Amino acid sequence: MAEPHKSGTTQPAGEHKGGFPPFQSQTYASQLVWLVIAFVLLYVLMSKWALPRVGSILESRQKRIDGDIAEAGALKAQSDEAVAAYEKALADARANAQAIANETRDKQAAAAESRRKTLEDELNAKLAEAEKTIAATKAAAMSNVRGIAEDATRAIVERLIGTAPSDKAVADAVADALKR
Repeated sequence: MAEPHKSGTTQPAGEHKGGFPPFQSQTYASQLVWLVIAFVLLYVLMSKWALPRVGSILESRQKRIDGDIAEAGALKAQSDEAVAAYEKALADARANAQAIANETRDKQAAAAESRRKTLEDELNAKLAEAEKTIAATKAAAMSNVRGIAEDATRAIVERLIGTAPSDKAVADAVADALKR
């Protein structure tokens, strides 16, 4: 049961006397021994069992990270090569397309020039033919004009003066008028 305390108060059985135990000078040395034992035991457990596991985990993670970084670098190099190959292929395709376009344009320009010359030659031939026809028609018309002019002159003079002039006088007058 309760024992009387020096101060005259009673303390329940099983309780410590004199305040907080770690601060009691009678138990201080044993507490230090148990502290050293616990520390050494904890140190040994940590150094032999827990720290190697943590170290191996950290090492494996670092290896995996390094491997992933190396793989990413290799993939980046592959993608850079693929981009360079794509850009080269694109540039080659553009150059090829430009060459084809230039060649096609030159062929079409040559064909158009050839067609133009052919049409021009055909038109010149038709023009020359038309000029010959016009010249022949003009010559025929001019030969008829003299006759028509003489007939018209004769008819007009006869109507005006009442007698028909001589064929020589009409021909001389028409020739004189045509010369002017």
